[in-house]
Amino acid sequence: MPALAPTQQIGEIVWIGRVDPNAGLRSVSAQSLELTYAGAFGEAHSGLTRASCVRVKSQWPQGTEIRNVRQLSIMSQAEIDQIAADCGLEALDPALLGCSIVVKGISDFSHVPPSSRLQAPDGTTVVIDMQNLPCTLPAREIEIDHPTHGKKFKPAAVGKRGVTAWVEREGRFKVGDLLTLHVPDQRAWRP
Repeated sequence: MPALAPTQQIGEIVWIGRVDPNAGLRSVSAQSLELTYAGAFGEAHSGLTRASCVRVKSQWPQGTEIRNVRQLSIMSQAEIDQIAADCGLEALDPALLGCSIVVKGISDFSHVPPSSRLQAPDGTTVVIDMQNLPCTLPAREIEIDHPTHGKKFKPAAVGKRGVTAWVEREGRFKVGDLLTLHVPDQRAWRP
């Protein structure tokens, strides 16, 4: 068996968004994303490097230039639906969450192992860095469109906020594309 094996889990891209570098967190819906090694072309989270943030404060002082492994925010439609329900909403627009890609069909999506790949049939591939933790930025966007519901986002999104990813092979993702999940063939770490 290869060290990185394809699974039977296939995710269909059901939504794509782009975060404008000159706007807030909201994504703008799109039909496709051009992916370069620097991420989605012209998108707010693109770049080969980024300034370190509070998520990695144990490793570097905030603002230190590091490799950008947070080029994309990918979420599961099933998990977005659960977050919406837990916030008391019938539905939740992925644009409010700053999503790059929303997939359906991959179970327990926010917990796929780091270093897993999502690969399109043409070979376009992204590498999952890690689970994306809930923060207050989407809560603010939700509050604008759904007053009193934004404060419910952070607790509702624990374990369901999706993953961050970076581009391993350039190409294009389109709504309707099928992505195969490839996972590392290794046991869980046991300290």
